[in-house]
Amino acid sequence: MIKPLHHPLFIIKPLLFFSCISMFLLACNNNVKLQKETQVFRYNEHANINTLDPAFARTLQDNKVANQLFNGLVQLDTDLNIVPCIAKNWTISEDGLNYSFVLRDDVYFHKHELFGEDSTRTVIAKDFEYSFNRLRDPKVAAPGSWVLNKVDHFKAINDSTFNITLKQPFPAFIGLMSMKYCSVVPQEIVEHYGSEFRSQPIGTGPFKFKRWEENIKLVFRKNNLYFEKDSLGNALPYLEAIAITFLPDKQSEFLQFVQGNLDLLNSLDASYKDELLTAKGHLRDRYSKSINMIRGPFLNTEYLGFYLDSKTPEIQSSLIRKAINYGFDRKKMMIYLRNGIGNPANGGFIPIGLPGYNESIGFSYQPEKARQLIEQFKKESGISNPEITLNTTSNYLSFCEFIQRELEKVGLKINVDVMPEATLRTARSNGKVDMFRSSWVADYLDAENYLSIFYSKNFAPNGSNYFHYKSTMFDSLYDRAFNIVDIEDRKHLYTTMDSLAMDTSLMVPLYYDEVIRFTRKNIKGLGINPIDFLDLRSVKKD
Repeated sequence: MIKPLHHPLFIIKPLLFFSCISMFLLACNNNVKLQKETQVFRYNEHANINTLDPAFARTLQDNKVANQLFNGLVQLDTDLNIVPCIAKNWTISEDGLNYSFVLRDDVYFHKHELFGEDSTRTVIAKDFEYSFNRLRDPKVAAPGSWVLNKVDHFKAINDSTFNITLKQPFPAFIGLMSMKYCSVVPQEIVEHYGSEFRSQPIGTGPFKFKRWEENIKLVFRKNNLYFEKDSLGNALPYLEAIAITFLPDKQSEFLQFVQGNLDLLNSLDASYKDELLTAKGHLRDRYSKSINMIRGPFLNTEYLGFYLDSKTPEIQSSLIRKAINYGFDRKKMMIYLRNGIGNPANGGFIPIGLPGYNESIGFSYQPEKARQLIEQFKKESGISNPEITLNTTSNYLSFCEFIQRELEKVGLKINVDVMPEATLRTARSNGKVDMFRSSWVADYLDAENYLSIFYSKNFAPNGSNYFHYKSTMFDSLYDRAFNIVDIEDRKHLYTTMDSLAMDTSLMVPLYYDEVIRFTRKNIKGLGINPIDFLDLRSVKKD
């Protein structure tokens, strides 16, 4: 019989072996944990987020998060072409009234216990029928209900076919379907949570909801059931998670970014623009080794508007409104106040990048002509010292003060009144301000979206015609545009309508904005697009 060995060496070696194995496994676990940690994409949303329910995603920041959680029938690619999403293909009838969408059969809702044993289920056409009915429901009062205004009816033909019939042809309709309002949501989850669906969302997107501490932090995790793949057949998304903070101060946001605590800075604020950029809009040398900058056209027109039903003589006068348009140098304004980011709005209301834009229908800088128009107003009205109050928010105070100084040189006094954004928005809608600063960001990729703001049937507060502009000729051309399918013919009509509005000088285009994004050098695959949509499906962190 062989006796067991009790020498210490024979006891220590097995212990060392198992200790090494334990340390190895611990190291592996730590490496996996570290790898997942480094695949968290972090950014700040200083404007805060109102909801995670796509039917209520009316702001740019709400759309950014909705785009990570939800999908619709179609979507936009990086060049803003309409491409398949949950609908793998679609057909449009010859009269332009009927749209028939064929759905994929591999799209799953995010996991939830209410789905039963499998914790999920596939999306079917009935889900779109429910989602669209919910969007239309007056009891829900979703701000996105307007996207279905031109829809007569819709129906799930079977599990894989969804039909939509319009009241009249509308060539831009397919673009409307790419908006997050039109995302699919599961009936059983929405009805379970009711109004709390805004903070307990279940969608089909590349990321799924994890946690939301309002005004503090929002976390999404990777959706392992996501249906889209990259060009090599690899599953999307690449990132493990998204973490969003809500620092309201842009200077603090900038400091967090340069310290490496944020991966994305998606704005350019006066508090740090000169620190980050040169006067010509180039990234300063001290940041070029750690930061990337990408920029491109943004379908956003910044403008000053006039309430034409105002009793103020200066507002009623086209002479004064034209004088304001001629009276300041937009190019100079962009260089000094935006470091060259953005394009001076010397065209009409339609921005650069959309069919219908024409640089020749706007106003150039002609201070002497502005002075003559003001003098003519004085003689005709008997008002020796014309004066107007311009209402703005604090974010745009520098622009309004620049215009104030320039117009003072040609004989027009501008008083600048700073208001909270919500207060100004309400006052503008209710005709309580004579002159206001505002902006219009494209909801969908057709200039009709911009021209609708001048249509007389869209008078505020029930629509977006804050100017109360009314023109029989404009309305006639606007109605006619819906029946024109050819984009070249529509483009000519759009330019004509834009020109009519500019001839009235019912507003003052300031500049056509640019999307500008700053990222850390280790971020790959994050591009830009003219509607500033945040698409994180293909983003990697090295």
